[in-house]
Amino acid sequence: MSPAPSPPSASTRLAPARLAPAHLALAALVAAVWGVNFVVIEIGLDHFPPLLFSALRFLAAALPAVFLVGRPTVAWKWIVGVGLVLGVAKFGLLFTGMDLGAPAGLSSLVLQVQAVFTALFAFAALGERPGRLKVAGMAVALAGIGVAAVDEGAFDGAAGALTGFALVIAAAACWGVSNVLTRKASPPDALNFMVWVSTVPVLPLLALSLLLEGPERDLAALRGLDWTGVGVILYVAWVTTVFGFGAWGWLLRRHPASSVAPFSLLVPVFGMSSAALFLGEGVSPLRWCAAALLVGGVALTSFAPGARRAPTPARENGARPAPASVQPGNGARPAPASVPPGKAVPSGNEAHPAPVPVQPGDEARPSPGAVPPDNSLASREPAAVSSSGPTGEERPA
Repeated sequence: MSPAPSPPSASTRLAPARLAPAHLALAALVAAVWGVNFVVIEIGLDHFPPLLFSALRFLAAALPAVFLVGRPTVAWKWIVGVGLVLGVAKFGLLFTGMDLGAPAGLSSLVLQVQAVFTALFAFAALGERPGRLKVAGMAVALAGIGVAAVDEGAFDGAAGALTGFALVIAAAACWGVSNVLTRKASPPDALNFMVWVSTVPVLPLLALSLLLEGPERDLAALRGLDWTGVGVILYVAWVTTVFGFGAWGWLLRRHPASSVAPFSLLVPVFGMSSAALFLGEGVSPLRWCAAALLVGGVALTSFAPGARRAPTPARENGARPAPASVQPGNGARPAPASVPPGKAVPSGNEAHPAPVPVQPGDEARPSPGAVPPDNSLASREPAAVSSSGPTGEERPA
């Protein structure tokens, strides 16, 4: 039985790289929503313990949306894996770090180092070798982290600042792991994927909250719930998650990722600006320097020319078949090793006066036992709309 025809290539489905004005505005709006989200988290932490707050966020994001987005489009192992790493680990660490004193604006900036962790984990797990420009971007971004740490006073003996800062960096590392898992999952629908992922962290976060924060603190927060607390939960769940990821996925389905992803670099700009405007956070010259280094390093890491994969033995030995033009009826016929002089090579098309065009998905069908044209994981996986986000790998809080 012939394999089902492959879907049209991305180049045939995507609009031109230049975004229409309305789409530009939508991309900027999503970046603003994600940036302001850090201020909203800061306000929410005045009403809820961090782990309970994170659990309520995912509960509100999952219900009732899970009944509206249809069945999961990827295997449950990816939903559970991303739900635990992104939902429990990343957001639990981020909310706890901010609760311990990491400022909202600085957190929105430092969290972008997830692009560096994503590149490192992709090298370890997927064999993607970063080029020199990408490595340079990682070094610049890490230098920005160092400058931000100095600005925060992490090396001046402030234990609370050091712990909160370290937890935000750990959250960025967990985000990098979830990005790699999301790429492996390759969800075709970002909103469907995120809604189902949101069902996973609720019970683990509630259990951790009861264990670490205590039932008395949780009950006190729920009894004191007011309209501000409700608004905060609805914003981080529905505006940030449902609208933000839904709109971002909609843009990525209509435009190349290289045209949409750069708008994610506006997230820390909106985060730091809104924190200064609404929370009165100061932005020192040293923090602006850290921002320039981090944003510049993340830009190099995210948008440098494509990563190379480590060569497989099959490629090194020349086992990669050269794709010849395959005609119907001779797709598996090997080419003769040698042709005597004066003799023509049989074409195999004598019975086909008018050749039929090759169907999509048949042109690279190998003969039994042959090595596929590309033995790497990436060749068999479409580019994922990362649960974590917009640069193709990251997704803001």
